[in-house]
Amino acid sequence: MKIPCELIVWYVLPSIRRELARELVENHSMTQAEVARRFGVTDAAISQYLKKKRGSNPEMEDGMGYEEFKEEIARSAQRIVEEEADIVTETCRVCGVVKDSGMLSRIYEVQVGYRPPSCVCPTER
Repeated sequence: MKIPCELIVWYVLPSIRRELARELVENHSMTQAEVARRFGVTDAAISQYLKKKRGSNPEMEDGMGYEEFKEEIARSAQRIVEEEADIVTETCRVCGVVKDSGMLSRIYEVQVGYRPPSCVCPTER
């Protein structure tokens, strides 16, 4: 059985990176190379995120809470551009939003086929 942290690595972090890369390039005029350098990945990886070849997650995108997720991404991008925070800090913060919103619970149920453990369910803490 997969543990929730594995699902974060496989499904949540790529979605955060994709949306954050999109936000930084499209709304903050950063180049793909600049975003790649800040993320510690290749320019090609950023290109794949922007073309939705990486980081797509239907469980997140089609579920409740996705608009809140995108609003948090926009806040994170603004903090990164203003140099109030870095990529790591903002990625961790947005990951917490995913968990608190119940999106991680949905991903767990779809991917594992079982009710998520209490460490994933925001109402059971």
